[in-house]
Amino acid sequence: MSRLLLCISSLFLIIASSEAVFTQSAGVKGVLMCGDKPLANTKVKLYDDDTGPDLDDLLAEGTTDSLGQFLLTGHTSEVMTIDPKLNIYHDCDDGIKPCQRRVTFNIPKSFVSSGENPKTFFNIGVINMQIEFESESRDCLHRK
Repeated sequence: MSRLLLCISSLFLIIASSEAVFTQSAGVKGVLMCGDKPLANTKVKLYDDDTGPDLDDLLAEGTTDSLGQFLLTGHTSEVMTIDPKLNIYHDCDDGIKPCQRRVTFNIPKSFVSSGENPKTFFNIGVINMQIEFESESRDCLHRK
């Protein structure tokens, strides 16, 4: 039993220190609206969604322009295929509630590329952020 444990531990160390880790990238673009007005100067972040005690890896962050447009690209090195997600932090139709609304969109794995630059971008399209998303939460850390 201890020999099996030693073999498994050794294998894990070899994999962890080998070239099994590879660089992957993702990109996302879109337009955010609040009703019929562009949602300008809104914080957007691209993450690699990690599970367990490992924190999500921030791949890129930015803000929407005056037309509500954004484009994010980022990369990281992982053993397994990354799980990119887009977080949007906004105050559209939020009244005087504390903190910001946070909405997360998972990006399909088919838009993950090998290397530091994505070969294709996930176009999330035009989204009216007045929508109350079922998975929406509040975030007090990303205020401008």
